[in-house]
Amino acid sequence: MKNLKISALFLLMGSFAINAQTLKSPDGKFEMNFQLKSGVPYYHLKYQGRTVVEDSKLGLRLNRDGDIQFASEIERKDQKGKDLNNGFEKTSEKFDSKNESWSPIMGEKKSYVNHYNELAVTLNQPENDRYMVVKFRLFNDGLGFRYEFPEQKNLNYFIIKEEDTEIDLPADMKTWWIPGDYDSQEYLYTESKISEIPAKWPTSYDGNASQNLIKNGIQIPTIMKWEGKNPLYYSISEAAVINYPTANVEVDAVNFKLKTHLTPDAQGAKGYMQTSMVSPWRTIIISPKAEEVLDSKMIFNLNEPTKYKDTSYIKPTKYMGVWWEMIIGKSQWAYSTANNVHIGKTDFSKLTPNGKHAANNTKVKEYIDFASANGFDALLIEGWNTGWEDWFGHSKEFVFDFITPYPDFDIKMLNDYAHSKGMKLMMHHETSGSATNYERWADKAFQLMNKYDYPSVKTGYVGNIIPRGEHHYSQWTINHYIRIAEKANEYKLMVNSHESVRPTGLNRTYPNWIAAEAARGTEFEAFGGNNPDHQTILPFTRFMGGPMDYTPGIFQTKLDYYFPGDNRFVKTTLAKQLALYVVMYSPLQMAADLPENYARHMDAFQFIKDVALDWDDTKILAAEPGDYIHTARKTKGKDEWFVGGITDENARNYTVDFSFLPKGKKYEATVYADGDTADYIKNPQSYKIYKKMVTNTSKLPMKLARSGGYAISVKPIN
Repeated sequence: MKNLKISALFLLMGSFAINAQTLKSPDGKFEMNFQLKSGVPYYHLKYQGRTVVEDSKLGLRLNRDGDIQFASEIERKDQKGKDLNNGFEKTSEKFDSKNESWSPIMGEKKSYVNHYNELAVTLNQPENDRYMVVKFRLFNDGLGFRYEFPEQKNLNYFIIKEEDTEIDLPADMKTWWIPGDYDSQEYLYTESKISEIPAKWPTSYDGNASQNLIKNGIQIPTIMKWEGKNPLYYSISEAAVINYPTANVEVDAVNFKLKTHLTPDAQGAKGYMQTSMVSPWRTIIISPKAEEVLDSKMIFNLNEPTKYKDTSYIKPTKYMGVWWEMIIGKSQWAYSTANNVHIGKTDFSKLTPNGKHAANNTKVKEYIDFASANGFDALLIEGWNTGWEDWFGHSKEFVFDFITPYPDFDIKMLNDYAHSKGMKLMMHHETSGSATNYERWADKAFQLMNKYDYPSVKTGYVGNIIPRGEHHYSQWTINHYIRIAEKANEYKLMVNSHESVRPTGLNRTYPNWIAAEAARGTEFEAFGGNNPDHQTILPFTRFMGGPMDYTPGIFQTKLDYYFPGDNRFVKTTLAKQLALYVVMYSPLQMAADLPENYARHMDAFQFIKDVALDWDDTKILAAEPGDYIHTARKTKGKDEWFVGGITDENARNYTVDFSFLPKGKKYEATVYADGDTADYIKNPQSYKIYKKMVTNTSKLPMKLARSGGYAISVKPIN
């Protein structure tokens, strides 16, 4: 009897070995185990022997997985797909590894290290005679995995009902999250335990121009902290979302489990697939140090290198804009008092001007004068083109043509004037969500840009998406953003998308898509407001997938300066606004305030003029989500550094350690710091500027006011 039990045990172990595989990270700290349990695929992740992701299911549910032979079959109720989440047998596994470095066109470092071990498991579904591959890549900073569907006899076309990828967490972690939504990420972050998310979810959002919320769902990237004696930080996200909808995650607050929730289209489908194809990568970055999470480039490593043959036109851009005065309500985008206009029919020269149109020749020339005198590359002008009178809230498809200027905007004269001053204009294409209209006009719009030498365009997607019923993050719209990036590349143009999908590392593949908004940016300081901790969370979440056009640089933070009695204000000190140029990475940075406000603080404005946009190296000196971030960056191709630090609503002390500097060299540090009495509510414009000689042994104590910060320019002493 005893021998029988032992034999049975060996049989069981043999069966387990056949169905289970182990993969380790290059440094050996991570271990991922894959196995089939009753035909269902699971993965399990450990870090230094400690379970960090418990057994978690993999797979997809399908709406339909066959070809339609006759039109009558379209409405058949028995067309339910045969799901790809059970009934599997493992038929093969393949191990691989890579250790390389690659240089981004623009980035936080001169080169990124791409070092991983890979396991590809082929799973056959005998009942349906088809198979799929689950590919895992284990890096020293975490795990990425995706589904791959080769072309095969019994799997050519299929429609996704839902992806059921799970991340089963071992503890009730502290989480910084925004509510799940198919159309907007423009929310403030809530900090809570996973178990508290359902209770806090109903009060986690405010209104938005386009909004379709997922009850008890949260968006990714999200940052989590497993607290305790040996804390761990988790970043949950996705990479390389192409021809696939963007994911949110459903939260099981009792079992601390996350499950993928894809964005549907107008018919409720979550992806129309044709093999061969791959899903996006699901990513889990884990580290005992928050600084190492911020330093991870795993998401970019999981994207494909660009196929663009010419990237010479893709350049860092520092710009100003005719924009903030409309955001705060001082001026308007629209030219006239009309509220019903027809593109191509209405004669705008015969309409009554409203007297508040900002994009007029006189004002734009004033902006050009200031921006060019201070070394800026470009000037954004919003409201230059016809159609703003009824642009929003009407589901109007033919809302703009992107080529016709208002009567008071002389496009040739203003471009000639800017060029004569050594700078260029930045185009603005607001679509009002009408993506179909934008695609129809894209060639003519980009041809106009080439004609007048516009190097870049800011696109906008305010409002519900047209085609009606599509979402900002559904498969069709994801492909639209990529089509626009590819089309822009044909014309050698850079794209900065607002109200679009959040980046998932795609600027490696489409490097002319240099930035996106896709989060709650500075404009909301004039709407519902941003909390003081907001900027200390975004780098851990939204920025993990790519640069954000956050539009910092507001010096006049209290809006009662313009409108007596107005209670709105930007919830930072002036010095914190300077620090954002270092803490928040983007090769596209705006000085968003009005020229006259900079003219009153030219000493502080000097930092914005000096700060670089493209970097050889980045050091995360100290960071804690929701509390503070301190960052140092080395300018691309120069022996100079910029340092920035920010805090939340709490005043803090921090000592900058300059050990990142090379030994034996002296540098002059120009410090822009909160004044002794600075406070984001009581005295936001209090700052001080001083110089100090530093070496790699120097330590500089800094005092940060509530929602304050500091910025330091470090240049060699010759």
